[in-house]
Amino acid sequence: MGQGGEIRHLIDRQAILDCLTRYCRGVDRFDRDLVLSAYHPDAVDDHGAFVGTREEFVDWVFALHGKGQISTQHHLTNHTCEIDGDVAHAETYYLFTARNVDETLWVAGGRYLDRLERRMDQWRIASRYCIVEWSGTPPAGPIPFADIADVHINGKPGRNAADPSYIRPLINRRARRIPSP
Repeated sequence: MGQGGEIRHLIDRQAILDCLTRYCRGVDRFDRDLVLSAYHPDAVDDHGAFVGTREEFVDWVFALHGKGQISTQHHLTNHTCEIDGDVAHAETYYLFTARNVDETLWVAGGRYLDRLERRMDQWRIASRYCIVEWSGTPPAGPIPFADIADVHINGKPGRNAADPSYIRPLINRRARRIPSP
């Protein structure tokens, strides 16, 4: 592969990782359009109890997490990607953490096995198989800094467009402070 091919490969890998990150952010923020943008319209998602279209998946996962959790975080870790023209196969490890409505925690780990396709110059998921390899509920503790009166003055975490990650431009409204150790 020549230098031009190597650069194209790196650009494609980054676009694929950006697609997978969009999926995670969309699920955690309940941003339907963002989740849908990670899939091609005819994609199929196999998420264990669920197998169906991207629209059906969003309905199912938002209902599942909306009923059971106050907040969720999907973290992507190890990522491998084999690109062959306009088709790629990716294996991406994930860590899932949730704060449940009963204040317990839920953690799980596994892998997303994805076939992605580049269509109209956009890499998106065409087929996904979600593998859960472990799951558990560790003991919960208090949320750090929850007792600081202005801790959320820059925006309270949320599962919608009111979450601070959507604010542009991001501006710090809290006064400077350096606590003693």
